[in-house]
Amino acid sequence: MSLIYLIPLLPFIGFVVNGLSFPSIPKQLAAIIGTIPPLVAFILSIQLFVNFDGTTQILHVAEWIKLGDLQIPLDFQIDALSIMMLLVITGVGTLIHIYSIGYMSHDQGFGKFFAFLNLFIFFMLILVLGANFTVLFIGWEGVGLCSYLLIGFWNQKNSYGNAARKAFIMNRIGDLGFLIGIFLLIQDFDSTDYATIFSSIQQGDVPENLGLIAFCLFVGAMGKSAQIPLFTWLPDAMAGPTPVSALIHAATMVTAGIYMVIRANVIFELSPDVLQFVGWIGLSTALLGAIIGLFQNDIKKVLAYSTVSQLGYMFMGLGASAYSASFFHVMTHAFFKALLFLGAGSVIHAMSDEQDIRKMGGLKSKMPITYFTFLLGTLAISGIPPFSGFFSKDEILAHLYHHDLLMWSLAILGSACTSFYMFRVFILTFWGEFRGTEKQASHLHESPWSMTIPLIILAIFSVAGGLINLPHFAGGNEFLAHWLAPLLPSTEPLGEVSFLSLEMGAPLFAAIIPPVLAIYIFSSKKLIPSEDSQIQGIQKLIYQKFYIDELYDLIIVKPVNFLSVFFGQVIDFLVIDLFVEGIGKIVQYTSTEFRRIQTGNVGYYVFMMVISIAIILFMGLKSWIL
Repeated sequence: MSLIYLIPLLPFIGFVVNGLSFPSIPKQLAAIIGTIPPLVAFILSIQLFVNFDGTTQILHVAEWIKLGDLQIPLDFQIDALSIMMLLVITGVGTLIHIYSIGYMSHDQGFGKFFAFLNLFIFFMLILVLGANFTVLFIGWEGVGLCSYLLIGFWNQKNSYGNAARKAFIMNRIGDLGFLIGIFLLIQDFDSTDYATIFSSIQQGDVPENLGLIAFCLFVGAMGKSAQIPLFTWLPDAMAGPTPVSALIHAATMVTAGIYMVIRANVIFELSPDVLQFVGWIGLSTALLGAIIGLFQNDIKKVLAYSTVSQLGYMFMGLGASAYSASFFHVMTHAFFKALLFLGAGSVIHAMSDEQDIRKMGGLKSKMPITYFTFLLGTLAISGIPPFSGFFSKDEILAHLYHHDLLMWSLAILGSACTSFYMFRVFILTFWGEFRGTEKQASHLHESPWSMTIPLIILAIFSVAGGLINLPHFAGGNEFLAHWLAPLLPSTEPLGEVSFLSLEMGAPLFAAIIPPVLAIYIFSSKKLIPSEDSQIQGIQKLIYQKFYIDELYDLIIVKPVNFLSVFFGQVIDFLVIDLFVEGIGKIVQYTSTEFRRIQTGNVGYYVFMMVISIAIILFMGLKSWIL
């Protein structure tokens, strides 16, 4: 069991070595130092998975906080949920590290980049290994810090720094809610340990404000997992290098909110109103992200809004108490979304940093590996059988069908939008004629092996990932559901369904028809999206993301800026400068003048004493006469 400590420690060592050695360390050595730790951590996670006997184990790392009756140790918890998260984080994370060797090969900050990637993995591992909400919060804040460092990694442009600050600040808003939830747990349970809190609740010790606690925890998840209204940071996070986008969107940061709700399912199950809120927020976010993605022309922005939408589906599943289904989608999404982002990075790399799909096309013959793997990722996210996304997303939809028909119907609409915009991106990028410049055409080439091998591996998992929780009707045994069952509330099985039924037929229809429509519009009709200046009407409204960023700027940013200027130039000048500093200056001036009386001349002091005595006697005589 002592090897478990190495799982988070190894990436941290990689961060320290690369961080302290930058910039003198050679790139090849920096790549080895950065990539070996997550790889070894992945191997150790596999060993942990194979030898796990189903028993939850608490590993005491160190004493931490002792304050009266409150004791918060630095402990790790090894159970079915944390082990699966370890596999996803270290496995997908290792592939992203390998991919970064080729993608960042010409970057001057190569060693620093790998140091930040290692630190990101370290904090995410702390998050999922923590045995209490406080240790989880360390990792929670750590991944927020790393997202800031990596999104703004190319800090030569102000826009990158703005995107990093936006992510950092919006996450702090959600984290405040999460922190309040932790304080309420301490108030009611004198502990933040999972075991203590969950066992107390299961034994009937349910505080009156449990719903408030669940709501505050979910506010944190809204920020970290980019749900309405705290979602606008995630598309802007595309400013960072593409491997960062893959790491944030697939294996680490955005999955933290889903993980936390699943971990705290005991609290949420006894807060049905909050669970309902979770489901509808997820639905709203899924629809909004899918609709905005319909008309985006930046290949990474499309994938970003796709992530926002897919996270919404995961929260919908949580709202329907389908915890294992939501986690199943977390895993398959990690595979195909990492694949899609890295595939997009491969395209951008070949296109000399061009990201506009209107200026691509015809890349199929020039980049066959990227083309084929991107196709498999597109089929998976669209929910087309037998690819992984079909089994995970449709399991969530099946639970929604029995939970709330309205929510299920709207979720089907979002699924149809996903299929359409993903095939729109795929066709405009790889099919047809090349629409870029002659200079770009002369440089078109397949990416190096360090980038294509991760694509191939992720493509295999995007195809076969459904086997992890293959349902009974497809000949499987729902392994993941059984694996997580000891940690989750018991639920009624969905039972067998027919492909011809509404429950199964509608999702299939939504997955298959939109791609056919996209092929007709963008391949047969060869329609190319209009230039920005020519976009009008409802399309412009959607293309401009419903002006949500502008709305936030109007109702939040500008008023805050106005108040800052007002307090800086008016209150600071009138109250602080004139009043506070004025009183100080008056006292200083008066004391300076009175100080002049003190000359150090004894004769002068005697003279002033005599004058003072005469004045006192005169005043006394005057009062006696009167």
